[in-house]
Amino acid sequence: MPQKKPLPRIWLLSDARNDAVLERALKRLPRGSGFVFRHYDLSETERRSRFAALARLARSRGIRVVLSGSSAQARRWGADGSYGAHADAALATAHSLRELRRVQRAQAVLLSPVFPTRSHPGGKVLGALRFRLLAVRSPVPVIALGGMNHATAKRLKWPRWAGIDAFLR
Repeated sequence: MPQKKPLPRIWLLSDARNDAVLERALKRLPRGSGFVFRHYDLSETERRSRFAALARLARSRGIRVVLSGSSAQARRWGADGSYGAHADAALATAHSLRELRRVQRAQAVLLSPVFPTRSHPGGKVLGALRFRLLAVRSPVPVIALGGMNHATAKRLKWPRWAGIDAFLR
């Protein structure tokens, strides 16, 4: 992700669950938002093809495109950056203070899960208070993930958030 552009406030994450509505969701996202392409369920060939189609649409709408994968793969595929737990990810992931300490080189970190999610039913969540306590200790900007949608983002009063199910409608 080029550092000269401002960090998007709203992010859409893809997966098999929201694949059928991704085009519609990308068209509804505000210009300047971000899109993280994951789609771990697809073969490499199908995944690259689906990425290319969605990246074209996203870019035509002024949306930054990040690929879940290595930084080298993101460069090869023409993504604006990489997403994941690897050391050189542009968008890192974290679930604890220990994991937050390793994101020094990332441009931002998705801290999760803030609230209960369909991705991890019954899983342990941070909750608003613990999320905030961790977020203020992050060495890089934090994006809230996990049970996030427009309503929970407003309740959390956090400037950046990402969702998967938030864009299913």
